[in-house]
Amino acid sequence: MTPSEIHIESTDTDPAVRARSSLHRTQQGLLDRLATLTEAVPGDAESGESVRAALTAFCAGELRRYLRAGDRTLYATASGAAETRLLVRALRTTTGVLDQDIDRLSAAGDAPSALVLARAVEAVLRAHLAVERGVLLPALAGLPGADLPALVGDLDTLLAGGTLEEPAVVDVREIPHGRRHPRIFARFARLAPGESFTLVNNHDPKPLRREFQAAHPDAFTWEYVEPGPERWQIRIGRPAGAGV
Repeated sequence: MTPSEIHIESTDTDPAVRARSSLHRTQQGLLDRLATLTEAVPGDAESGESVRAALTAFCAGELRRYLRAGDRTLYATASGAAETRLLVRALRTTTGVLDQDIDRLSAAGDAPSALVLARAVEAVLRAHLAVERGVLLPALAGLPGADLPALVGDLDTLLAGGTLEEPAVVDVREIPHGRRHPRIFARFARLAPGESFTLVNNHDPKPLRREFQAAHPDAFTWEYVEPGPERWQIRIGRPAGAGV
């Protein structure tokens, strides 16, 4: 471990603590921006149209990007684990409610209607983000292979308009041992039902398979393509009928 990797757990030097703080700032920024927009009091038709346009642009743009990014990173990772599957379903249900309200807001024909809908979005969003902070993040911290700093980094990449790597082959032979399993689990989390990737390793990853069975009991496929002795290749997939 290099000096830059040394940290004291549960302090500001802990990458997981820093990742949670970063995500909290992003979430609070969304809430603050929405609160500012919903406090507007249009004085005439022109200012009313400006308020309606600003609310629509924020909710259909920045807010919806956050919801999509959270689903592809935080939710995708937690959706396959038995202990967090129901939580993700609940969060995706409220995301669906937010999506419907954002669509109604985008279709609103005047500022008063837009403001009413935006305040409804704000109320649901506050509760939704509170569950993410208070329940989902602590749960993710306890999942095998879940790397919260990496997940938040992926979320930030999507918010910035970037794309996530989804390689067909994940070769971990040159990756330090402590970082291999989070990388593999993160790739699995982004698989759709019926998709797979090939893991390349320099040993038979039996401990990894036990972690997969603990986190995703009977909800993954594991096929040896090359069984050693110097190189192991395993095709890991999500069954076609599996939910995400």
